[in-house]
Amino acid sequence: MEIWKTPITLDVITARAHNTLSEHLGIEFTQVGEDFLEAKMPVDHRTRQPIGIMHGGASCVLAETLGSVAGNYCVDLAKEYCVGLDINTNHLRQATEGFVIGCARPMHLGRKTQVWGIEIRNEQDQLISVNRLTLMVLAR
Repeated sequence: MEIWKTPITLDVITARAHNTLSEHLGIEFTQVGEDFLEAKMPVDHRTRQPIGIMHGGASCVLAETLGSVAGNYCVDLAKEYCVGLDINTNHLRQATEGFVIGCARPMHLGRKTQVWGIEIRNEQDQLISVNRLTLMVLAR
């Protein structure tokens, strides 16, 4: 069942990300499904800690970006918008190079709140982190 209430395409999402943190970190939206949104992010000088592994905050940025973008397309953007209330991230494995791929799926799409589950995996499909993002739905 398709969850999108506002038309969503990769081109539209990419254009809205211009001059934002997600563009600065190299986050690239890669797939829109009926009930998920996917993006990849490079593990490079922008997203690594000084010791050479991906910064935990970069995982949070990817997760919050995916969940927030997806959440906003699950409401009528002419009348409502979503903002983050809480994010929880469990870091399970290090990433040192290449890309990480995040996939956001809704756990709850309510009138006032949304809860999103975001898994981040490396290019070998190993789980890097699991994330839960809670959004508040606000009237314009």
